[in-house]
Amino acid sequence: MPTYDYACETCGHRFERLEPMSAPRETSCPRCGAVAGRVMVAGAGILLHGSDRRGARSGSCSFEERGTTCCGRTERCGAPPCE
Repeated sequence: MPTYDYACETCGHRFERLEPMSAPRETSCPRCGAVAGRVMVAGAGILLHGSDRRGARSGSCSFEERGTTCCGRTERCGAPPCE
């Protein structure tokens, strides 16, 4: 079940609720009892680091795949990964 963020239209109180996706988009504020609506929030992202993001072996040089290294050299790096 996802967690939804709500904001009260009267007092401005913000809170979260763990609810099914079929739950109504409005609920009552736990502080004042007025109508509180769902707030759009950004989701979590996934960050990939290193040469594994392209499916290459960790520490390998991209020269064999693209003809240039990750730093733009036209010859193989001495100690991959170069920075």
